Amino acid sequence: MKKREIKIEVEQLTLDDLNESEFELVKCAKSQTYKSYAPYSKFNVGAAILLDNGEIVCGSNQENVAFPSGLCAERTAAFYAHSKFPDAKFRTIAIAARGTDGMPLPEPISPCGACRQSLLQYELLAESPVAVLLVGKDYIYRLPSVSSLLPLAFTSL
Repeated sequence: MKKREIKIEVEQLTLDDLNESEFELVKCAKSQTYKSYAPYSKFNVGAAILLDNGEIVCGSNQENVAFPSGLCAERTAAFYAHSKFPDAKFRTIAIAARGTDGMPLPEPISPCGACRQSLLQYELLAESPVAVLLVGKDYIYRLPSVSSLLPLAFTSL
């Protein structure tokens, strides 16, 4: 038997550590949590994607009483970004959330498995890493790529 160890690079940052475009992306993701429709979970998530054309496309989670007909913020933003700018490549995504108490979460959250797989598809399409910013109240995790979130990813048939 052979064992392998899988490690991912994660930087823990404050807002002051971000460059201008990352700061704007984080601000957009946080603001999207207020556009979320989450009457059932009361868990509000926002996402913002920076494209290589300079555009920022945002999304928020949208719930539906007929589970699982709703959609996560990450996929809402990704699907809208690609449908509006089909030739643009994703560069960075920021994800923020507010908890059931309405307050920003103290710790960053990570995308669900379906969102990780969907975002990975756009990273493959970009043929370049898509940086990930996971936003908490006091600090931010920066990962170098979506594939960092899904190290044993399904990438082809």
